[in-house]
Parts: sequence; C-alpha cells; structure tokens
Amino acid sequence: MVKFLDIQKITDSFEPRLIEAVQRVVRNGWYLLGEEVAAFEKEYASYIGVKHCIGVANGLDALRLIMKAWLEMGLMKEGDEVIVPANTYIASILAVTDNRLRPVLVEPDMTTYNLDLAKVEEHITPRTRAIMVVHLYGRVCWSEELEQIAARHNLKIIEDNAQAAGAEWVDAGGRPAVSGHMVRKTGSLGDAAGNSFYPGKNLGALGDGGAVTTNDDELARVVRALANYGSTKKYVNDYQGLNSRLDEIQAAVLRVKLPRLDEDNRRRRHIARQYHNLISTPGIILPVATGTESIEEDHGHVYHLFVIRHYERDRLQQHLTENGVQTLIHYPIPPHKQRAYSHWNTMTFPLTEQIHREVLSLPVSQVMEEEEYRRVVEILNNFRSNA
Repeated sequence: MVKFLDIQKITDSFEPRLIEAVQRVVRNGWYLLGEEVAAFEKEYASYIGVKHCIGVANGLDALRLIMKAWLEMGLMKEGDEVIVPANTYIASILAVTDNRLRPVLVEPDMTTYNLDLAKVEEHITPRTRAIMVVHLYGRVCWSEELEQIAARHNLKIIEDNAQAAGAEWVDAGGRPAVSGHMVRKTGSLGDAAGNSFYPGKNLGALGDGGAVTTNDDELARVVRALANYGSTKKYVNDYQGLNSRLDEIQAAVLRVKLPRLDEDNRRRRHIARQYHNLISTPGIILPVATGTESIEEDHGHVYHLFVIRHYERDRLQQHLTENGVQTLIHYPIPPHKQRAYSHWNTMTFPLTEQIHREVLSLPVSQVMEEEEYRRVVEILNNFRSNA
C-alpha cells in the first residue's frame, strides 16, 4: 500500500528531537503563552520575512482574526465585500462570513487553479474592502498587477497561506523584501496572512495550530488581543475576543520542524519532477510550474498537494485504490454547492465545478521513497480510459 501521506513516518523522521521538545515543555510546567510560543513566533516571523507572527489555534482562526481586527480598527464594517476564489477549501470563505462580511466569488485560472487575478478588478464595487488570495495546493498566487489593483482601489490583501509554507515569489519590479532580497515568501506578500500548521501540512504540528503574519504593528496588536479573549492585560478586556492560542507543546514541535522546511519542500519538488517525467497516462493534466525554471528549482510551488486532472477521475481513483495507492480529492464539492451556503446553490461557476469534478491528489511527501512514487506511476500508466 502506498499511503497518501504517512504522517507517522514524517514524525519519526524528526525523532528523538520531538520527544525531547515535548518533554521540555512538560517538565517546564508552563503550557500556554510561554517561552516556546514566543520563540516560535520570532523564528517563524524571521523565516517568512515579517515583523510579526501571532500564534493562534488553527488556520481558520488566523483568517477570522485578521478580518475581525480590521472590523475593530474601523477599516471594515459588517456587509462589506471580500473577493475570494470560488475554487478553494471552504475555510477561506467561512472566515469571511463568520465576520458578517460578504464573499464575492471569482473563478480560477484553469492553468493554476488559483484565483484568476485578471478577473479581480471587474468584481470590485464601492463595498469591496479586501482581496483574499489562496496559495492553493502550495502554489503561490501573486502578481505585481494584483498589488497595483489593491493600491488603486485602497484594498487590503489577505493571504490564505495554509498550504504554501516556504513558497516564494520573485518580485520582478526589483523592490527589496524585508530581508533585502527580491524574493518574498508567501505569508509576507499581503497586508496579513493566515497560516495553518495542521498535521498534514508541509510544516505540521502534532495537533491544530496556526498563525497570523503581518508587518502591520497595529493589526498585530489587535489580533494578539482578540485571540486572548480581547485582552492585553489579564482580566482587562478591550474587545469581545476569542480564545485562540497556539499552545506550548505545538510551538515546541514546530520549532523542531521549521529548520528542515526548505529541505522537505525540496524533496517534494523532486518527487513532483519525477511524476512529470514519468507519467504518460493519456488524458491526465499535470500541474504546471510557476515560472521557466525546472520544477526542482521552481520555489513558487512547494507541492503540499500534487493535483492532477482527468475527465474520468472517479474511475481513475478506483483503479489506483484497487491497486494499493491511496489518493484524495481536494475538493469534491465546491463551496457554492455546499449546504452551509444553500443560498448559493443555484449559482454556477463552470470552471470551479469542472475542477471539482476532475481533480485527484496523488501521494507526495518529504518521506516518500523512490519505489513508492515509481509504483504510483506504474499503476497510473496502466490505466485505460473508456473514451
């Protein structure tokens, strides 16, 4: 059996340092808002290239808190609009509606599956306050034109960076990033970013975890307070906040894993290149690189997922399953067809719906062995279409 993602094997690859990190926290006797969280926040902010990192309970909360903070700061009000991809995991949209803001769904680019940035401006209205980009599957979604659109219309840009930790965007305009280079990491591109450390992510904790990253001092201050019951001083509450905090054990785990993130992402790109070189199944559409570099040199994609498309997706998945290869569908039902948003169910987004009918995620991870990906390829290439 080729597992879709062998989390236990990934965990084992960090031993004995993970056990040592957890024991350090347990023996210290301080489990929330302590030294491990403070240290991780500093280390992750430095890695991303931002001034502030605020650890929170999960990636959804990170996105929720960004917009909640802007509401508190008077930069948004209930009923304002946020442009979001129609093709995304539902959490991106839940964060908007949870704040009583209105999502405006925009179709994807069929080459990248990310938000089609060329379609953004036509959806801007006097009520638009922000654009949310999702670096879906680990592929950066950004452009200089997007920055210009946001500046022209005085809009905030939110990054949903749940799937792309470590991905990079090269600023062709020559503007230096915080680090002094023209390369910027996802999580530092927009006004603020929501990051997820769910166990299956490229940088995963041993439970839920997330973070807000930003260069905005005031936003960081308000987000930190909102995530701690709206309090900056114990028993003094300035806002109607939440309880959303990264705990000390998860922070200690993430501190062990962070230094290896770039290496792990390189391994994922290596496997992606092998898939590209070896898969020859008729009808399969492979993911494309973000630039002209080879896949292994293309830091704009960290292959959190290796997503293919096929017009007989369900038959293909059955074929793989019957031959011992685990796959997943990211995602089978688009947000606008979910019962949670039943008032959208009559809406039609043809490109999004086609993607959700055809995509299939193949196994990929930093601990995947050569014999495993070659087995996946062999079984794929033995598939015969009915067409």
